[in-house]
Amino acid sequence: MRRVAAAGVELAVAEWGDAGRPTVLLLHGYPDTKEVWAGVAERLRDRFHVVAYDVRGHGQSTAPRPARGGYRLRRLADDFAAVLEAVSPGRPVHLVGHDWGSVQGWEFVSLERFDGRLASFTSISGPGLDHLGLWFRERGRRPSPPRLARLAEQSLRSWYVYALHAPVVPELAWRGPLGAAWPRLLARREKLPAGDYPTATLPRDAAHGARLYRDNVRERMLRPRTDARARVPVQLVTPTRDPFLSPHVYDDLDRWAPRLLRRTLAAGHWLPRARPELLARWIDGFVRDVERGAVPTGTVGAFDGRLVLVTGAASGIGRATALAFAAAGARVVAVDRDGEGAARTADEAERAGAEAAWAEVVDVGDAEAMTALADRVHGTYGVLDVLVNNAGVGISGPFLATSPEDWRRTLDVNLWGVIHGCRLFGARMAERGQGGHIVNIASAAAYQPSRLLPAYGTTKAAVLMLTECLRLELAGRGIGVSAVCPGFVNTSITTGTRFVGVSDAEQERLRDASARWYGRRDYPPEKAATAVLRAVEKDAAVVPVTPEARALLLLSRLSPTGRRAIGRVSPSL
Repeated sequence: MRRVAAAGVELAVAEWGDAGRPTVLLLHGYPDTKEVWAGVAERLRDRFHVVAYDVRGHGQSTAPRPARGGYRLRRLADDFAAVLEAVSPGRPVHLVGHDWGSVQGWEFVSLERFDGRLASFTSISGPGLDHLGLWFRERGRRPSPPRLARLAEQSLRSWYVYALHAPVVPELAWRGPLGAAWPRLLARREKLPAGDYPTATLPRDAAHGARLYRDNVRERMLRPRTDARARVPVQLVTPTRDPFLSPHVYDDLDRWAPRLLRRTLAAGHWLPRARPELLARWIDGFVRDVERGAVPTGTVGAFDGRLVLVTGAASGIGRATALAFAAAGARVVAVDRDGEGAARTADEAERAGAEAAWAEVVDVGDAEAMTALADRVHGTYGVLDVLVNNAGVGISGPFLATSPEDWRRTLDVNLWGVIHGCRLFGARMAERGQGGHIVNIASAAAYQPSRLLPAYGTTKAAVLMLTECLRLELAGRGIGVSAVCPGFVNTSITTGTRFVGVSDAEQERLRDASARWYGRRDYPPEKAATAVLRAVEKDAAVVPVTPEARALLLLSRLSPTGRRAIGRVSPSL
């Protein structure tokens, strides 16, 4: 810790790591303090010189007197310059800003005074005020239905900006009931842990910080600068579930940041607290690229850097899902009892664009083997961001012909395999406290009874109900749970399906006939994989995949009698 004198205030500055390494400067938003960056700083300190400071009027920094006009962006730029000179004299820094820290960052990277003092900028949940003012102006001058809809959407999301312009009321609210309730409100809305942050200075910080809006927003929205171009490479991180900012406010950003790398994440506003591990990885990679002169640009896959495990990944929907996540930039763990098949999928995943890919061999129905797998994955690769419980076996035939052994094997893989995955990997997601997502592959057979699929349909119906229950339980921990329900998808499951109550020769004939029928239907597993990724991005509860799966789900809700009539049909193979 050190204190840095600036224009009429003293700023509290925290530093981590070796000062001889590249400096990453973390700038907090409203109504936060530098402590919001604790999780990110701890993960970067071994590789960088990390700096964070309390903005004037926040945390341990002093407030300007008089307050009016004391929070203008030019005053904040003077503070920033003083901190730069103190922590990194003569060397450029990599700036990272969240919320109002990002708003300030857009100002700083567009000013000639900071040429040579900034190396890069990572913006999180905070547009430049000039860019936002021009965004509103241009859509108002050239209206169209989509533009007007986006204007209305962002105007509604900005309700708090209008409230903070009211005289006296925000200060009274923050120093009174709102300040006391904020940690609980934030924890509930963003699925964050309550108690360890915000700091005890929150009511005072929030009251002071209201002047950030009053001193800057109206002026810049009415008279935005038209030369506010970023003079350094920029990494934009856009959370798609931000309640305050529509992702569309960044549509024109390439005009103002010619060296722009875009990333999106299905998360809320407070990423530094919700996803510090992922954020630190993205900052680390971007800074390292800039340091070696390789400036990345363009749009990165939505799952870039996220750790995804897929069971049953050697073939079919599992393989297609692993490759789809790989193409989106994820790190992929391909799991299957077929070790050679899992290894092939891992190799293909790396060629498809995965940051890294590994193969693991396990029978998901074996509790001890799954426990060992979970220990190995968590110890070697880390806690999962996405788990896809896909492994399954097919079984068809009358209930009275299905033996106890047939039931045990079907239950072990189709149901217990899902239970093991959810329990072992979901628990670690919950402990980490950074959210995540679980996808359980069910089936249209989960809600459509069939005289031919009593065992298979029972396990898939159980998976669907388990998913619905887990979704309710884990929502408070920021973990989404989705059931994806394919119909007839052209995979190799038919060649391994057990047909009970028939001779071996008849079983082979039925397998061949089923494979031919599925082949003629030719619904590709890649479409099911796309549905899996969409389920994670949209946090969807139940996702039917094929047209027949969607039709049967609708029928199950509208006409149970019609659903049962269909289930009586016994197709001839």
